[in-house]
Amino acid sequence: MSRATLRSLPPWLDHTLRAQRGPVPWSAVTRGALSAGPLLLAAVLAGRTSLGVVAAIAAMLAGINDRPGSRRTSVKRLGMPALAGAVGLLVGTYTGDHLGAVTLSLLLTGVGLVAGGVSAIGPVASGGGTQLLVACAIGAGMPLPDEGWQRALAYLVGAGWLLGLRLALPTPGSLAGDFRFDGEREAVAAVYDAVAELLDAVGTSHATTRRAALTAALDHAQDAFAGPRLRRYASSSAERRLHAQYAAALPLAEAATALAWAGEAGSGRASAGPRRLATAVRENTHTGPLPAPTRSAPALRALDDALLRAAEAFDQAEGSDLHTRRRSGKDLLRAVFGAGGREYGLRVALCFGASAAVAQALHHARWYGQHEHWYWLPATAVFLVKPDLGPLASRVLCRAAGTVLGALVFAGFAAVLPRPEGLIALVAVSGALIPVATRHFAAQTAVVTVLVLALVMVGGEPQASAGRIGETLLACAIVLLVGHLPMPGQRGGTVRARLTAASGAAQAYLDHVLREADTDLRGDSDPRALRWALRREAYRTLAQARTAITLAAAELPALARHSEGADHIVATLERLVDTTTACAVHLDDSGRLTPRHTERLTELLGELAEDRERVGLRLPELPLAV
Repeated sequence: MSRATLRSLPPWLDHTLRAQRGPVPWSAVTRGALSAGPLLLAAVLAGRTSLGVVAAIAAMLAGINDRPGSRRTSVKRLGMPALAGAVGLLVGTYTGDHLGAVTLSLLLTGVGLVAGGVSAIGPVASGGGTQLLVACAIGAGMPLPDEGWQRALAYLVGAGWLLGLRLALPTPGSLAGDFRFDGEREAVAAVYDAVAELLDAVGTSHATTRRAALTAALDHAQDAFAGPRLRRYASSSAERRLHAQYAAALPLAEAATALAWAGEAGSGRASAGPRRLATAVRENTHTGPLPAPTRSAPALRALDDALLRAAEAFDQAEGSDLHTRRRSGKDLLRAVFGAGGREYGLRVALCFGASAAVAQALHHARWYGQHEHWYWLPATAVFLVKPDLGPLASRVLCRAAGTVLGALVFAGFAAVLPRPEGLIALVAVSGALIPVATRHFAAQTAVVTVLVLALVMVGGEPQASAGRIGETLLACAIVLLVGHLPMPGQRGGTVRARLTAASGAAQAYLDHVLREADTDLRGDSDPRALRWALRREAYRTLAQARTAITLAAAELPALARHSEGADHIVATLERLVDTTTACAVHLDDSGRLTPRHTERLTELLGELAEDRERVGLRLPELPLAV
């Protein structure tokens, strides 16, 4: 379908038909092929098929979270949700064995409330909440002969096996001779490339888009360095050098943003320096000669100074500070109990509890026939209620279409494949397809449906394609109904929470830069370190707010209207942070602001005050005078 046709469609349908693009992640495909299928085969050969099914399910869920990034990041991205899933499996197994249907439904509703609130913290917490609820449903609704602790241990083994493959197998980065930094080095190089592209776009209509791409590259680089480490600081000279190269990109990004704000296009050679630095990072070599300086304006002088410092940093191994600010326990609690966490937690609780209750009612009414498992309905509701996977209407359509396709495909394979070896091979093939299928929710649903139906048939359950289609459609109806129910307080809690965080970060950044203008902070050992950390936080929270707003705008009109006007507010905040960055660069050069800077700040602050009152958002009060 052409792009023009997609633009003419309603936003919710447009999102349904779009898919991510990119090269095939062959490393992830290999890991997927070696995860669920071999685990299931080993368990069948050992005579512990039921535990193999649990381990394969855990490997499948970990495979969905196996996204591009560094090894260090993958430990947190795969490991923390796996721990939550093991806890959920324990809770579901023991409560499902000892509680009645009503009590169990109420308990699962409470678990959904907790998991939904925690999911508001961030992507890793959201993945943990998902696996907690899915494993709860599996533990309670998939009767197996094994003890609860054995099932939880098998779950950890399954997820741990995929994580072990992620840490041990070579990746494109390690094949280039740098096994430790498979994601970090490429992420840092991408930052320098993004700086160069922004410099090329200065003075054009593409500057705003390129600045957003630079923000995304910096966010990705920060995330690539995040994760567990044995020591607080980088322990090897190679890692310290890579940290220094990342830190050296921050003043370059600052200067490039200031140039884009001024709108004064420089010479074509301005971007040559960052591109040479990007090549030096990727190849782990010296920078070589850099372009001659052009120092006709404050931002250009800042750019040349940053290039010089970057060239020096590339030959040193002294970097350790990544200029990030850790979220405190108070920040995490604010996310869980804030407007976004409360609204999402309540919606997840209602969907999960209602679907579990309906599933048990159908189970006791023998709607399932000879099938003893009732986990599919609540597990499906968990994925449907997650906004991480797209707008509500898009998720429902994709889930329904993917389940129907997957069930029909499996029914065809089940009719001809030998058992269990043919089904185990089908599990292995499905596991290999998951990294590619995650680019579209319908494709992911189809592959996961085939994989799970094959698993449960190997475990002894009869062919259940028709029943799975009916349960999925019922889950879609439940989530659609709950998703449009009126909730206590204001709707659009996630958007409001993201806007509040972005406004607070912009305020902290602006206050710090203006304080630099009034006081002498240059006696500090690194006077700009806090400024860079505040700048990074401001742009990161703005990007998160922009994502939440785009997602909300693609909902059906009944839901999309609750976020009207938010896109204008975040655009104004972005212009304010860009202006603050330009002010910071000018202050470094001259020590005072120009009338253009102060007038622009005052104008933007006035716009924000008007937007806040018109839309009715409770945002932090920003100063109205500069």
